[in-house]
Formats: sequence, C-alpha cells, structure tokens
Amino acid sequence: MKLQNLATLSAVISHGSFAAAAEQVHLTRSAVSLQMKQLEDYFGQPLFDRSGRNVRPTAFAKEVASTVDGALADIEALRRHSGQVLSGRVRLGLTGSVQTTLMPVAFADLLQRAPGIELRIEPGNTPELLNQLKAGQIDAAVIIRPLTGGSSRLHWIELMKEPMVLVVPRDLPPSSPARMLREQPWIRFDRQLVAGRMAAQYVEQLIPQKQALVDMESSDAIVAMVGRGIGVSVLPKLRREQLWAHAVREVALGPNGPERQIAFVCRKADAENRLIDRVRAAFADAVVVTNEERD
Repeated sequence: MKLQNLATLSAVISHGSFAAAAEQVHLTRSAVSLQMKQLEDYFGQPLFDRSGRNVRPTAFAKEVASTVDGALADIEALRRHSGQVLSGRVRLGLTGSVQTTLMPVAFADLLQRAPGIELRIEPGNTPELLNQLKAGQIDAAVIIRPLTGGSSRLHWIELMKEPMVLVVPRDLPPSSPARMLREQPWIRFDRQLVAGRMAAQYVEQLIPQKQALVDMESSDAIVAMVGRGIGVSVLPKLRREQLWAHAVREVALGPNGPERQIAFVCRKADAENRLIDRVRAAFADAVVVTNEERD
C-alpha cells in the first residue's frame, strides 16, 4: 500500500468528491478511483457507498482518514524540515517567456535558500521540452500547458494564468479589439507556440479569415514592430520592460479573451523528489513576487 493512496483518501473525504480530490492532488479522476479501489482491496471492505448518484464515504473510510491525517502531516513535516542540506543537480527546461520573467526571481531564491541545488537550464518551446521530459533528458520544466491539457502521464502543477492582450501602437485611437484587428494589419504570433495557437484561434473567432501580415516567433520583435506602427498583435501580457521600451499599449480582450497557463511539470515518479519540489516552490514564490511587481 502506498502512502499517496491514504493522502488521496483524505482529499476525497475533505473535498467531497473524486473530481475535486483529483484536482487537489494533481491526478486524473480515474487515477483517484483506482487508488480508492486499491485501498478497498487492502482493507478488504468498501470505503464508499456507490448506490446513489454520488459516492459517499463509509464510517470506516472516515475512521481511516482521521487515523492517518496526523501521521501524514508529521511525515511531510519531517521530509520538508529535516536537517539535511539539499544538494544535487536538477535539469530544468524553460520556455523563452519564463526565462525572462519567473526564472531570475526563482534563481535568486534558490541561491539564497538552497545553494546546494545546481540548475542546468535547457531552453526550448513547450513541445520540445515535453519530449525531452518524457525521454528522461530533463527532470522538470516550466512551460505553457498545451490546449489539450498535456499528457496525463506527467505530474502537472499550475503556477499562474496569464491573460492574452491586444498590443497596439500607443497613439492608436481607442476602439474595440474587434475593430482594431479588423482595421489594422495583424502581426501573428508563431502558431508553433502554444500561446501563438491560442492567439490565432481567438482572432479567427473574432475576425474569420483574417490574413496575417507576417508570422513572428519572438514576442519582443513583435512588440518592436507594433511600436513602429506596423500593425497590432495578440500576445501574452507584456513585461514592464517591453511597455517602457516601445511606444505600445495593451488592450484587454475581456472575459472571452484567451489566457495561457504556466505550469511546472515533471514525471509522476519524481513528484515527491525533494530537489524538484524545492525548485517548484521557488517558481511558485516567483509568481507571487512577479505579480506584486506588476501591480
């Protein structure tokens, strides 16, 4: 029996359903159901009443969860706060946008709090890094989660959601995103990138068969072109440096606008690796710092 199964049982009971627990413990609903079946086999009795529309924990399941909750908390505390200094190498994949936003903050955090961790950075786009992760060439990655949700064989943790915006020349008269896209040349973000596909789908829904002036892979290059009045573009929310350096402004796309999800991902077998978890925590803290700076 795995300790993770007991932790999942506690999550199911505290959150009231397999689906809610799955989101909490970063598993699929079917994986949660499998773990509960394994526990029932181990204990030799049902843990849930499945006679109704919703599964309900039995009294025995609640007794098991209350028994193990304290022990699991103590074990996790020992794992996180042992006197052993973390040391070792983590091969980390990073997309281009993460390298210039979250990475500097996370790296500074690791230098201060976990100097024994050596990061080997592997740059790339999301598809490339996912292939490297599955092949064992890197240990983890901070990437843009694919529109399909990404492979269920990997362990995903959302770091932040980032809205896409319409980037326009600073002196362009205010108007709706639809009108500006209809009247101005469209500089298209490369569709080989996850964010580029999201942007292209949004424009197609808003202005069907809109023709792009040019396709660009670099958001920095696109912002520079927009600043010169060449056209407009749908991009992830800009960095302060981009807004300061070029004569551009952002136009919010509203509640129907796309947003990309930046996620930390590793193999499921490494989900409890202390080195990888410490790197993940550094990036989670970097999100908080970055958001505060933007505000």
